[in-house]
Amino acid sequence: MKSCVFWVGPNLRNSSRVGVIAIVGGMVVAIRELSVELGGHLVLKDVHLDVTAGEILALVGVNGAGKSTLLRCLAGLLRPTSGQVTVLGSAPDGAPAFWRDVAFVAEEPSWYPGLTVREHLELVGITHGVRDRARIDAVVDEFGLRERAEASPITLSSGQRRRVMLAAALLRPSRLLLLDEPEQALDSEFRSRLGGRLSAYADGGGSVVLAAHDAAFVRSCSARQAVVADGQVDCE
Repeated sequence: MKSCVFWVGPNLRNSSRVGVIAIVGGMVVAIRELSVELGGHLVLKDVHLDVTAGEILALVGVNGAGKSTLLRCLAGLLRPTSGQVTVLGSAPDGAPAFWRDVAFVAEEPSWYPGLTVREHLELVGITHGVRDRARIDAVVDEFGLRERAEASPITLSSGQRRRVMLAAALLRPSRLLLLDEPEQALDSEFRSRLGGRLSAYADGGGSVVLAAHDAAFVRSCSARQAVVADGQVDCE
């Protein structure tokens, strides 16, 4: 069964900007001497990486280079073979407290067939203290979902379903977004809009680590790039 944990996050009813928890400076992600071996193959070797508050880091590289593997380590979904990973001051352990601060968009989730697009977003909102219907309406419009808001996600195109996932991730409060190829299945116009939206998230104090293939999309995010190749991560 496919799963996705993008709807888990903190309940901040009084946040001045819903979707971002304001933090002042400091390290959000710190990786030291990280190595990951899968099936006898060393996918990542002695990786060192830092991400600060308000920063967007784009992992770029060919398919199979290890970008998704690195994101799964940050999400606490894959235990490294060796090394240290620290996210928001502690090791990512997949506990509810961790997911209150971190949103992860990767593979497509298992949708609730009896719920509409709007109801999926409302469920995310209720779970995380976002009960303002005007806020839900604004996100529906922002992600171009108005005409399909009353449809089941399983009837949407792959690009529309991707927009629902991203809308849910940016609706809920978080301090860190982990996004695996968020531009996937999106047209060029919406990719540019998404880049601007992620930049606004970072301007509000949030941090983003994403894997991407589209160079134009990475530029639209104003992201610092890290090239993943031959098991190494080479940052700008």
